[in-house]
Amino acid sequence: MRRITLPVIRTSSDSHPGGRSALTCRFRCGDACFHEVPNTTTNPYVGDVIATALSRRSVMRAAAVVTATAAVGAAGVAAASPEASAATGRKPSAGQGARGLRFSPVAPNTNDAVTVPEGYGQNVVIRWGEPILRGAPAFDPEKQSARAQAGQFGYNNDFLALLPLPGERGRQILVANHEYTDEVLMFRGYDPENPTREQVEIAWAAHGLSAVVVEGERRTGKLVAVPRHPLNRRVTATTEFRLTGPAAGSDLLKTSADPSGTKVLGTLNNCSGGTTPWGTTLHGEENFNQYFANASRATDKRYGLGGGATERKWERFDKRFDVAQEPNEPHRFGYVVELDPYDPSSTPRKHTALGRFKHEGATVRLTEDGRPVVYSGDDERFDYFYKFVGSKRMKKGSSRAVREHNLSLLDEGTLYVARLTGDSPSIEIDGTGKLPADGEFDGSGEWIPLATATADGAVSHVEGMTAEEVFVFTRLAGDKVGATKMDRPEDIEPNPHTGKVYVALTNNSNRGKAGYAGADEANPRNLNKHGQVLELTERWNRADSRRFAWSLFLVAGDPNDPATYFAGFPKDQVSPISCPDNVAFDPHGNLWISTDGNQLGSHDGLFGVATRGARRGELKQFATMPNGAETCGPVIQDRRVLVAVQHPGEIDGASVEKPASAWPDGPGKIVRPSVVAVWRKDGGDIGV
Repeated sequence: MRRITLPVIRTSSDSHPGGRSALTCRFRCGDACFHEVPNTTTNPYVGDVIATALSRRSVMRAAAVVTATAAVGAAGVAAASPEASAATGRKPSAGQGARGLRFSPVAPNTNDAVTVPEGYGQNVVIRWGEPILRGAPAFDPEKQSARAQAGQFGYNNDFLALLPLPGERGRQILVANHEYTDEVLMFRGYDPENPTREQVEIAWAAHGLSAVVVEGERRTGKLVAVPRHPLNRRVTATTEFRLTGPAAGSDLLKTSADPSGTKVLGTLNNCSGGTTPWGTTLHGEENFNQYFANASRATDKRYGLGGGATERKWERFDKRFDVAQEPNEPHRFGYVVELDPYDPSSTPRKHTALGRFKHEGATVRLTEDGRPVVYSGDDERFDYFYKFVGSKRMKKGSSRAVREHNLSLLDEGTLYVARLTGDSPSIEIDGTGKLPADGEFDGSGEWIPLATATADGAVSHVEGMTAEEVFVFTRLAGDKVGATKMDRPEDIEPNPHTGKVYVALTNNSNRGKAGYAGADEANPRNLNKHGQVLELTERWNRADSRRFAWSLFLVAGDPNDPATYFAGFPKDQVSPISCPDNVAFDPHGNLWISTDGNQLGSHDGLFGVATRGARRGELKQFATMPNGAETCGPVIQDRRVLVAVQHPGEIDGASVEKPASAWPDGPGKIVRPSVVAVWRKDGGDIGV
């Protein structure tokens, strides 16, 4: 693959942190980048806990190898193999690419379209507003109503899951998150200072989750929604949820509307998620802070709650969004939500045992003895990533008793936060992204226990905090135990083929600025615009695994930039990538990465990268998004790639009257977030 020359493109977001438009920041995260970083602690950084003398390097390296080997056993030895630590300049074997990635890469571009490789077709599976429930009307942008939206596909689809549907050949259940609403692009003549009650209630209904049955064509990968199927479901900002786990019923979660502290209306800002081995889906509540007005309590500052009115003004129509009236309501958001897509009458759950923070998502694997391990990142500059290890074993079967047991698996266990240590002297980590002398950014790490929940109660492992406080104010617990501050940890996913865990670190424009922490070995660039991907190796099949080895698998950016790194693969043979966000794996064990906020002049896209073998680190772009859109999802199957096209047309100055995109339905039509399926036109498997 030839080196790809980047186009010189200037946009209104050139001076905006992270490459997003100001409009996106305004509605998606409440302008988080323009507020003070919530984490003001002075935790030790990777660079603070390593030796500074070059003469000690060999001693430290030996210690790191011993630690990693003790932690990960045979897997740790594999992590230290030549394949895993190959120097730059490694020559790949001849051929078209790793199996699953044999396609011609899409060049960086600014097309107002979903652009896919030559020989691939695509179709829109479902759009915002399409009816999925019985009785829901066809979408009419000029005649929207809250009642209609509650039966239609929601707005700004993010996480996607495709689950099997036994007994219905060719059909699956598609589950989608609806992260947030952009009212400027939804309503003609929208007045942000004076939203109407109907507009607010439409937005409530457009948040949440959708479950919809989809059907594939036999000869292609085309996928279409099946409206009004009995399993189709909408979950919104007013759907009743059940709080479960160690904090359920706590005084910290009680409100005037719910004195029991166990029932919550709605789920907000669901970003990424995961599927479970027992057939449910998980959804991470992320930037929930932006929905709550008039916050003043000290604990709220750590979560970024504002002291004045909110962007959407929901507090005018429901007092639960006014912290001055309901101080505990924000404590009921920021959790991992679990949905049973096979039972549309079930009550979704919020699992307090997984902690409260800005969950990007939650991904699950089982230990050797059948206990769930859940990984989740806290998407904030200088915040942490976490692991939960359950104490109960999954049961097999489909009876009601078995499903109820499995739905309780995430309520008992121990919550951990990560602390990382580098193995290179701090003098070699200068903030430019230059590799240290050993040729890798790597080291060891530990999972620090925060609290343990059991059937009989919960125990805190954090001095000065009760267990309930740990599970509700998890960020504060991470501060107290000295967790490692990271560059916006987002999606985290274990590779089902190798067991290694991959952490997407999107960016951190504040790294190294005055008053903020500088570069360390896990976050090696100051003013980090492009982000990196961390590869973590642990003895995951043991529930008591507390140690791990880590290395940076990718350091993103323009391959022409010496501060980039692609697992040692020749940089003249990879696609440029910026701001990794969601991650997933294909059937061959390749890592697929979607981006958010590309800082290289091209639209956001979807990329595949080999994680093992001679082509480890070979990264190829598979798709780009329309104007203003972010790449979300994704799902990669043998014959189909599914991607969520989120916030198309979300460019500064855009509105219903002045659209910045004509996608997906052409000029004169309202811009609609949608789900897209991509497949090979010849009917073959993806990338083979």
